[in-house]
Amino acid sequence: EAAHRREAPIDLTLKDRSPANIAAWAQTLDAWALPTGSLRLRHGTEIAALPGFDEGAFWVQDAAAAIPARLFGEMSGRHVADLCAAPGGKTAQLAALGAKVTAVDQSANRLKRLRANLDRLGLSEASETVAASLFDFTPDRPFDAVLLDAPCSSTGTVRRHPDVPWTKSDADIVKLADLQARMLARAATLVAPGGLLVFANCSLDPREGEDVARAFAADQDRFTVDAVAAAELPGLEDCLTAEGFVRTTPADLPAPAGEIAAGGVDGFFAARFRRTV
Repeated sequence: EAAHRREAPIDLTLKDRSPANIAAWAQTLDAWALPTGSLRLRHGTEIAALPGFDEGAFWVQDAAAAIPARLFGEMSGRHVADLCAAPGGKTAQLAALGAKVTAVDQSANRLKRLRANLDRLGLSEASETVAASLFDFTPDRPFDAVLLDAPCSSTGTVRRHPDVPWTKSDADIVKLADLQARMLARAATLVAPGGLLVFANCSLDPREGEDVARAFAADQDRFTVDAVAAAELPGLEDCLTAEGFVRTTPADLPAPAGEIAAGGVDGFFAARFRRTV
């Protein structure tokens, strides 16, 4: 509750996440290099006026929102589906990791914004867009990996959207959790044997995160939980659950002593599964 009263920081994801490049851009932008690999701006500024913006060196993305796509690891040459993809931060991450990305979203207008972002970043050739509902999306072949960042109550982003506690009711949570469960079951049909499936959203309510993931794991005989290791979450190791899920809150990743940038990350949930057969 106290964390929600603080202004949300502005984080950047770099297209090139090599340690040397992170250090160089942190110096250029006078930014805090987070242990997760994101950069956090220390002061408000016009993003489009920053050095590197026009060249496509980075995009705006909260450090927690950057976690789900990173759970796939190295993806060079792999075919990945990013479901509910717009505005495209995760699509850009996957393309930058070397994947061939099919970005699916039911909003054609939101996909226009996604394509514009990919054009600026120089990642358009590594991706394609499909305007379709997940339930109507029928690809020619299954994917090596699938990312589902599902619609949710957005309670993990109250610092950015203070109206959320007033506009989302308990009934909304129940409906959204049901939708997420159905979307996750559908997304699972798109994964090739041996492939990975990541389910994520920016809700703080376990009914939309942990409960959906647990029910999926219990109902599926072709998927197992692929537990996230602490080494995959530098700076956020305490955000791992006993099952190997990821759960962040706005109180996590506080700023270290002497750092003038804001602390905290968006509330996020992520679970990784592997198709076994």
